[in-house]
Amino acid sequence: MTTVISVRFRSGCKTYFFDPGDVQVQTGDHVIVETAQGLEYAQCTMGNHPVDDCCVIQPLRPMVRVATENDRRTAAHNRAREKEAFDICQKKILQHKLEMKLVRVECSFEGNKILFFFTADGRVDFRELVKDLASVFRARIELRQIGVRDEAKMLGGLGICGRPFCCAQFLDDFVPVSIKMAKTQSLSLNPTKISGTCGRLMCCLKYEQDAYEDALKRMPKNDSFVQTPDGLGNVCEVNVLRETMKVRLDEKPDSPRCYHNCEVCVLRNGKGSRDGIQVPQERPERYVEERPEEEVPMPLVIADFDPDAPAREERPPRRRNDRRRKGGSRPQQIGEKAPEKTEKPRQTEKKRPEATKTEDKPRSRRRKSGDRPQEGGSRPQAAKNPPKPAAPKPPQKPAGEAQEGAQSRRRPRHRGGRRRSGGNSPASEG
Repeated sequence: MTTVISVRFRSGCKTYFFDPGDVQVQTGDHVIVETAQGLEYAQCTMGNHPVDDCCVIQPLRPMVRVATENDRRTAAHNRAREKEAFDICQKKILQHKLEMKLVRVECSFEGNKILFFFTADGRVDFRELVKDLASVFRARIELRQIGVRDEAKMLGGLGICGRPFCCAQFLDDFVPVSIKMAKTQSLSLNPTKISGTCGRLMCCLKYEQDAYEDALKRMPKNDSFVQTPDGLGNVCEVNVLRETMKVRLDEKPDSPRCYHNCEVCVLRNGKGSRDGIQVPQERPERYVEERPEEEVPMPLVIADFDPDAPAREERPPRRRNDRRRKGGSRPQQIGEKAPEKTEKPRQTEKKRPEATKTEDKPRSRRRKSGDRPQEGGSRPQAAKNPPKPAAPKPPQKPAGEAQEGAQSRRRPRHRGGRRRSGGNSPASEG
């Protein structure tokens, strides 16, 4: 076992091992390491950790030191120098009319070397461009042609999935991707739909390729002759992820049925004739998917639950034809006393003067709002006259005599003109 640290340079996502010596380095610290091109400024992605000797490429280069404040200022100066070199190189390319696209400029930590990355469709003669750049910067100039995948890795961006490019985020190296992978995964073979921003096939086609190849070894091909629990038929469609297939039965070829891989016995894999194939008499058993037992959901609020509390009395269910009483009262149960009714006092806007009540004259009732009071009725006095004291109650008479006295005291009905007061009526005079 060898103790190393993992560092990553600014140009890519690949990590390299370096010997930290006796220094304890923390994850995220910037360090100065020794490379084949000289000293470089890098970031530590993993502190001191042991690895197998087979994973280390000898000789293991050492870490010079942990970056100081002076080293950080030097790195910031180199970044500003890179932006200036990028603008100058763009102008020189236009002057020499070269068919090339400048992608990125990197300056070494010591400042004695400047590296220019560009893309082009073919070979480019940039000898005159190198001479002009060397005379301007007074440093070693190197131009390197890269591909469209390396360009996307350096520039970065968002893919069609909405996430950053895999090559710019975590991929160490590019893996070969072919159109056969898309065909194996039953994807669209249209290059515009399975290509990335760089114009090449998407790198994510390689991620699930091994799983698809392993599943296809267990699944039959299309047009295979199989035996199912419902009879013989041919496979017309295969779902690799779910390991299911659709089979056209000989008895019902118009309506294909779906079966699991374990429900099918393959008699012939692929296209071909059925001659000479022995059909087994026993049919495969049906696949029963095991489902976990359904768990009873727990109540959201259990603080008020008391197992020792007495159970509440259940009320009898209310029928639909029961009518609610006035005031929203519930129907009276058998053996229950009826609640006492309390009369509420009527609210009047304005108190009217009390009319003189006499037992001799019965109260009149009006049929309509415009009808006159019946005979024998009493009318309240005007507001200017003070109310008279109630007369003493006369002794009660028998029913027959009372009716005769009432008929004799009944005053005649007024036919016209102004109505007289109760005291000046002829009935009262007589």
